[in-house]
Amino acid sequence: MTHEGAREDRRAGTGASPHQVTPVTPEPEGVREYRMEELAAAAGITVRTLRFYRERGLIPPPRREGRIAWYDEHHLARLRTIAALLERGHTLNGIADLTTAFESGRNVREVLALGAPSEEEPVRLTPEELADHFAGEVTPENLAAALDLGYLVTDGEEIIHISRRLLDVSAALVREGVPLAEVLKAGARVREHADALAGLFTDLLRTHAAEDDLWRLRPLAKSVVEAELSMALDRRLGPGAPPQGP
Repeated sequence: MTHEGAREDRRAGTGASPHQVTPVTPEPEGVREYRMEELAAAAGITVRTLRFYRERGLIPPPRREGRIAWYDEHHLARLRTIAALLERGHTLNGIADLTTAFESGRNVREVLALGAPSEEEPVRLTPEELADHFAGEVTPENLAAALDLGYLVTDGEEIIHISRRLLDVSAALVREGVPLAEVLKAGARVREHADALAGLFTDLLRTHAAEDDLWRLRPLAKSVVEAELSMALDRRLGPGAPPQGP
């Protein structure tokens, strides 16, 4: 079956809407489950397309009970994600690669166990929302790089970006024409320098201040780095800066 055929099947669907699907029984631990036909109807695709997606590994294997395959809300969410990514121009091969990269990433519990950023606001995204932020640039390679950096972590069918500021800046740079791959490479280098600067200041403060004062003095270290970076940019950019507003 071709990519175009799968897309055509998905668009044609069955004409059923989610409220027409009757939940099946049994439902272990209160989880809603579907037979194959019911899942296809809920997702608006044909059973043939659902089988094709399953054979391609685009959705996880169902739970087996004898000869019956049971699907749940996670499968339905994945099918809706596939539909949304297809609408955004991704191919089935590309979605399969994205799924592999996505599932290889650390989950949110692993990252929280390592200690979440103290001042950064995490952002919860669906895969299609992430694709919208970086139109055409969410490739398996870029997704893997972002996962490796720890910018992205997984939480079920959703993605969490660990910093709204980093997400917004990265998206702004991509909109200005900087390839996302280069943004991520720069982010990795910035991470190395930032770790070195953090080590310098924590060593300095631990030598000359009480341990209980470290968090109170933390903003001073940030101010020094911000001021030095500002002056370094002035030197690099040189004359010809745009006039300041009133």
